[in-house]
Amino acid sequence: MLKKRIIICLDVKDGRTTKGVKFLDNVDIGDPVIMADAYYAQGVDELVFYDIMASAHDRGPTLDLVANVAKTIHIPFCVGGGISTVEDIRATIKAGAEKVSLNSPAVRNPALIREGAAIFGNQCIVLGMDAKRDPAMPSGYRVYINGGRVATELDALEWALRAEELGAGEIVLNSIDADGTRDGYEIPVTSLISSRVSIPVIASGGAGKPEHLAEVLTTGKADAALIASMVHSGEYTVSSIKDSLAGQGIPVRR
Repeated sequence: MLKKRIIICLDVKDGRTTKGVKFLDNVDIGDPVIMADAYYAQGVDELVFYDIMASAHDRGPTLDLVANVAKTIHIPFCVGGGISTVEDIRATIKAGAEKVSLNSPAVRNPALIREGAAIFGNQCIVLGMDAKRDPAMPSGYRVYINGGRVATELDALEWALRAEELGAGEIVLNSIDADGTRDGYEIPVTSLISSRVSIPVIASGGAGKPEHLAEVLTTGKADAALIASMVHSGEYTVSSIKDSLAGQGIPVRR
């Protein structure tokens, strides 16, 4: 079995790290550069930085902040939020990101995935997908954009398969229902999509304890688990989570 990755997400609003529940009621929890440095020291495998207001405000990513984080850490670093053109992708990578996450702009212009993959390589293009339970959809999950504010007519599984076909190198699957609840990941949709695509799937939303990661990495078939609240709260560290997973027989990076 390939080693599983632990990825920490920093949701950024107005230059500060923020955290909410189900994409609502976000509160300020710190400086993203200082937090990135602390998590890097703890041994996190990768870091994801989301500018959660960029698409809603129709602006690009905050490149100076991206550059400051990139100078601080020496691990894979993915940036999302407001990246809507090939020029945005180029500028973000030039600022220090190894990958870009395309979410709302990719829904509006799917060709952006193909263009980005052709120029920068599949490994640089990540599909960010915000999904919410909806029995009206074939998979049972509907895709949302603009930070979970706007419903689309896209089915989550259909969009994942389409994004892979267009050239996305991996998928970050965000569960709106589970986000920030710390009650566990949304296993059904994670397992469904992980079973149907051949690219890595990163589970996001709902992590509250190491057992939740163990479940999504095994039953959910995810290649990596994205966490936020459980480490932002100080209750867990990256090393304590990895120790727990290793103790459950799940291979992790050291």
